[in-house]
Amino acid sequence: MSPLWPSKTIAALILEGFDDYRERFRQITNGARLRFEQAQWQEIQQAAAARIALYEQCVGEVNQRLTQQIVTEQLLAVEQWPLVKSAYISLIDLRYDDELAETWYNSIFCSLFSHDQINDGCMFIHTTRPALRPNERVPQTRQYAPQGDIEQALRQVFEDYRFEVGYEDVERDLTRLLAQFNQSLPDWVCKDPELHIELYESRLYRNKGAYLVGRIYTRDEQWPLVIPLLHREGRGIQVDTLITDEAEVSIIFSFTRSYFMVRVSYPAEFVSFLKRILPGKHIAELYTSIGFYKHGKSEFYRALINHLANTDDKFTMAPGVRGMVMSVFTLAGFNTVFKVIKDRFSPSKMVDRNTVIEKYRLVKSVDRVGRMADTQEFADFRFPLNKFDPECLAELLEVAPSTVVVEGDTVLVRHCWTERRMTPLNLYVESGSAAQVREALDDYGLAIKQLAAANIFPGDMLLKNFGVTRHGRVVFYDYDEICFLTEVNFRRIPPPRYPEDEMASEPWYSVAPLDVFPEEFPPFLFADSQQRRLFSELHGELYDADYWKSLQQAILDGKVIDVFPYRRRDQADQEY
Repeated sequence: MSPLWPSKTIAALILEGFDDYRERFRQITNGARLRFEQAQWQEIQQAAAARIALYEQCVGEVNQRLTQQIVTEQLLAVEQWPLVKSAYISLIDLRYDDELAETWYNSIFCSLFSHDQINDGCMFIHTTRPALRPNERVPQTRQYAPQGDIEQALRQVFEDYRFEVGYEDVERDLTRLLAQFNQSLPDWVCKDPELHIELYESRLYRNKGAYLVGRIYTRDEQWPLVIPLLHREGRGIQVDTLITDEAEVSIIFSFTRSYFMVRVSYPAEFVSFLKRILPGKHIAELYTSIGFYKHGKSEFYRALINHLANTDDKFTMAPGVRGMVMSVFTLAGFNTVFKVIKDRFSPSKMVDRNTVIEKYRLVKSVDRVGRMADTQEFADFRFPLNKFDPECLAELLEVAPSTVVVEGDTVLVRHCWTERRMTPLNLYVESGSAAQVREALDDYGLAIKQLAAANIFPGDMLLKNFGVTRHGRVVFYDYDEICFLTEVNFRRIPPPRYPEDEMASEPWYSVAPLDVFPEEFPPFLFADSQQRRLFSELHGELYDADYWKSLQQAILDGKVIDVFPYRRRDQADQEY
């Protein structure tokens, strides 16, 4: 082996690129406080999209530097990359973002080589990172011991987490939060001398809110704690509410939300802290929720291969109406669906493969307002053949033969997206009680309105394209027809010219590709007349073109509409 082979140089160049990415990531993230204090709502959305795009941009820059500085024959000699990996491990061993550094290395490797070369010798299929070393960490939380005086503890919290902009009325907010504290927890907790409040030292920012996140705990029990803060322009900072319910906190960190901006010195430790207060969340989702979505993807993949190795579960077709663009399969016991693009679409679909890919990628960069499932895009998944139900594999090979290929005892999935598995809304309302149907259809209407508030028009709004989460929230998950709301031309159906017009097989008026007639929604969305009447009662304004136009105008006027990820207690302006 030639001593001139540049394994250490390549490893150093990769790590230099990672440091550059981390610094630029920090710069965007650290600007969140100023944007919140100055009520720069549009800039907040722009920064969120820029931070997501930054990763691939920086990977491309490192790839270019490597090809410029390393001889091609050496750079692409894959058999030598175990040496690069070994050199890289020695460089990251003392870092506190080492798990992210491993994922970064994997991204660089995959940008240089075919996915055929993926193996644990050359890259980090499995992590090499040791367990957390708490004794070496700097404390990242603030502790408060009320000693029976909850009000004083909360008062100190708001003093410690003050902003350049003053509080609007801290005494009013303290009175309300103290009442909520007492209502949310058992009576004995507030009197427990060992009661503590622990909050992460940095605020979390997303959209128009800032959040204090932590826990309330005694010797034997704990509750999650989230305190949202709002900037009421011209009035100051409002302490909005106090949340201790695990399900509600879980929704705030949901896979349907945009990523938080938060200053994190030691990512693994912060994720461990979040995992302690949200034990039902997978660490992949927690990493993703704070902007490290690529590492979330790594943790997801590791969980998937571990599940396949340790269970007898097989891939089966996902329940629900078969899609006209996507074929969807799932894995029992693993709460995920896998979506592949069909080779041929239904004639009614006026999109092509590239357009579908663009639409799905768009979802990553927009504000999902809790109503669109996050996606992860994968290339060249390889699964054991015996992990597929024969009927599932036969269907995939029939509808997507260019994407799903059998290679000996392996199934190659060349390209797919993963999403959280949900109950399709059409199946949910078929089997639900009258109360459940009413609640689901009400939330379905809210989902459409909140997507519109975020400048997203779903396009195909059929119930089969929405799902119901474990918390009962309705979420959109089929993206091949989405577009920005401001691109749509909402129209009223013009009156017929002659009586014969209404009997004609073709409309008597012109229809352009982006024309939408909300009056047509009722029979299109609901075959069931009872459901149609119920939805009209709950959200009849969605059938009015003027309603949609008013939302468009608000967006064009630069207004960023509030969509809160939690129930607002004792507030006049509840969730949009």
